[in-house]
Amino acid sequence: MPVRAAFMVPHPPLIIPEVGKGGEAQIEETTRAYEQAADEIAALKPDTIIITSPHALMYADYFHISPGDGASGSFSQFGAPQVRFSESYDSELVKRICVLAERENFPAGTLGEKSPRLDHGTMVPLWFIRKKYASGKIVRIGLSGLPLSDHYRLGELIRDAVEDLGRNAVLIASGDLSHKLQPYGPYGFAPEGPDYDRRIIDVSRRAAFGELLEFDESFCEKAAECGHRSFVIMAGAFDGLGVESAVLSHQDVTGVGYGICSFYPKETDDTRHFLQQYLARQEEECRRKAEQSDAYVKLARAALESWVLYRKRLACPSALPEEMLAKRAGTFVSVHKDGQLRGCIGTIAATQDSIAEEIIENAISASSRDPRFSPITAAELSHLEISVDVLGETEEIASPKELDVKRYGVIVTHGRKRGLLLPNLDGVDSVEDQLRIARRKAGIRESESVKLERFEVVRHT
Repeated sequence: MPVRAAFMVPHPPLIIPEVGKGGEAQIEETTRAYEQAADEIAALKPDTIIITSPHALMYADYFHISPGDGASGSFSQFGAPQVRFSESYDSELVKRICVLAERENFPAGTLGEKSPRLDHGTMVPLWFIRKKYASGKIVRIGLSGLPLSDHYRLGELIRDAVEDLGRNAVLIASGDLSHKLQPYGPYGFAPEGPDYDRRIIDVSRRAAFGELLEFDESFCEKAAECGHRSFVIMAGAFDGLGVESAVLSHQDVTGVGYGICSFYPKETDDTRHFLQQYLARQEEECRRKAEQSDAYVKLARAALESWVLYRKRLACPSALPEEMLAKRAGTFVSVHKDGQLRGCIGTIAATQDSIAEEIIENAISASSRDPRFSPITAAELSHLEISVDVLGETEEIASPKELDVKRYGVIVTHGRKRGLLLPNLDGVDSVEDQLRIARRKAGIRESESVKLERFEVVRHT
């Protein structure tokens, strides 16, 4: 039995009368749609309610599934401790999802629990559901910093586990839309905000789930959404099925987007294996770029593949452009997968005898020694995009006014702490962004003075 239905829902604590204290009246349309969704869930009489929440425990490289027999929580942090929940977990379904994830070395499981308390991204939907339907256990799943494709794959694993156990299950994709819809809102306005809401509601109306994978990470960040990954997990749970969808409501009166949509599976549809299609397109695009790349990038790719496949350091080829063999410079090798950074290691100044040797060494490091990521695997090689930056000389500057995020990289130094950020990076749109990120990388507080240096690069893609 497939997942019986799924619902995209927001989680504003304001909507709970004990929290809103009358303020909930401004989102009455959302309340009515929530009541309708709860009625539909009650009619299905699910054994299990699976809730994906951006406010459950979230790791950069792991999907956390809440362990144990159950958990409790309240809206005490929002001034309403009397609104309480005590929920039982479907531990058998949790175990089955974990077994399926472990079989393919997929990064999901019950490790790393920090607090068993229910989060408001889980409790707001339950407040509506429990008024209509008191039965059914829950499964609570957090999001991650992994690519959207991994979130979709998690949805497929959830579906498989539900089918293996014959559960009558519904899935709640908890998540607000953009938080930057109105100048008077708590997070202000950004043009990406209304654009995100328009696109996500359109995708939901058409159940065009493949398009969810095409949302650019930088665009989502600028829109300040918090539910996109929830929605992608939901999409994965319906892979290969037709879907009947309905938009029940969409409001933006508080400056935050609240969308409620319902999704019901229909017959098998082989045109809707969206993850397969997306990965095939990505692989073809990576292959095309690899074929068109210059000698710098081809060398980095060859060095990376040699290390990943054979754990052998590539011998420096002799048939390279003269400048790669005769000159010395610092280089950075950056690796992306599905539009997300997968590894980036470099040197500010030359440490090897040539640019070529520098690239080889940094390509190996980017694939296996970047502390932010696990080592790259052989299965990922056909999906990687690689770029190489060759650094020019650094020069000290007196003021941030001498920086340009598109032209110059920056080095910030305070004592022994030193942070570097390359120029012309996606999502880094201002000198303030550039300096803030460079400080964070170095562990330098905003209140601490820094020495500033800038440099230019030649980027090879």
